[in-house]
Amino acid sequence: MDLSIPYAKELNIASLVVQRATLLTKKVLEAVDKGALDKHDSTPVTIADFAAQALIISALHQAFPDDKFVGEESAQSLRNDPELLERVWSLVSTTRLDDPQIESLLAAPETRDEMLDLIDLGGNGDGGRNGRIWVLDPVDGTATFMNGQQYAVCLALVEDGQQKLGVLGCPNLNLEKGQILEDVVDKDGYGLMLSAIAGHGATIRPMGRGALLPAKPLEKLPSVSSTSDLRFVDCLTANSSDNEKHQQVITRLGAPWPPTTDLWSAQMRYIAIAVGGCNAMIKIPRRKSYRSNLWDHAGGMLIVEEIGAKITDLDGASVDCGLGRTIAGCYGMVVAPESIHGKLLEAVQQYLREVDC
Repeated sequence: MDLSIPYAKELNIASLVVQRATLLTKKVLEAVDKGALDKHDSTPVTIADFAAQALIISALHQAFPDDKFVGEESAQSLRNDPELLERVWSLVSTTRLDDPQIESLLAAPETRDEMLDLIDLGGNGDGGRNGRIWVLDPVDGTATFMNGQQYAVCLALVEDGQQKLGVLGCPNLNLEKGQILEDVVDKDGYGLMLSAIAGHGATIRPMGRGALLPAKPLEKLPSVSSTSDLRFVDCLTANSSDNEKHQQVITRLGAPWPPTTDLWSAQMRYIAIAVGGCNAMIKIPRRKSYRSNLWDHAGGMLIVEEIGAKITDLDGASVDCGLGRTIAGCYGMVVAPESIHGKLLEAVQQYLREVDC
């Protein structure tokens, strides 16, 4: 670990806690495959969400006791459901990395009550512009997680409203096709992890069961001069986005539609841009009032920015991560290589002016 790089200790701990949490989610999926859990109800993903959040926050809270948290889950439903509580506790208390020396760097809850309180550190976190805040989504892509498709364990460090670090563990990520496909998964290993430190680039590494495996730098996004060379990632089944408007904008640009890559998980769409097969994304919400959750974007945004993408809202403003549990000031989104972002943003704005007339 190169301690001369800012946030090097944070990156090391964050990468280890994400790797441990991905092993936990894999255990849940194995239980589904063996019939121990019913994939047709919400129990498996609920257990994975709570248990992963507890393990992540436990280790970070010990390592950085003054830091705060924003997480998707709160523990009230576990307090109200003793059976669910026991299932989550069983998973939290037994999931460890195989390397004892590495595992010793990571705290884990010692009691059920401690586990509940740790989960609530995230679920009750308000976010904001002051100080250091860890933002986490234990399982981003719950529907595809249940289907054994693509999902991510997501963690970001936001300091004074700015992303400083992002780590995304993608347990099913398999790049043998040169891009991400929902059903092309890593059946033999533990997937891939992508990470970034602000101003210091982004990396990718395979995940394992113990010490971190070697990482290599992610390549920069190629420069794009023509909008017809844009290749979009989208989610055609998303309820929050207006895909009819997406289609109108993208076909006007001369780019392919349907999108080159179609993924349910919001964070996996950033990963798709980072690893190839696509290089752009737009989000035109169906409702003017819609705002995304912070944990659906923090970390993934940083990774693609570090390889040369520019991200703004539909007005061209940068995304503010210091406004609470949502990206409250951000209506919609445009993501593209910096060389072409302005043209793409202009095309989106022109189309929206026409349809709003």
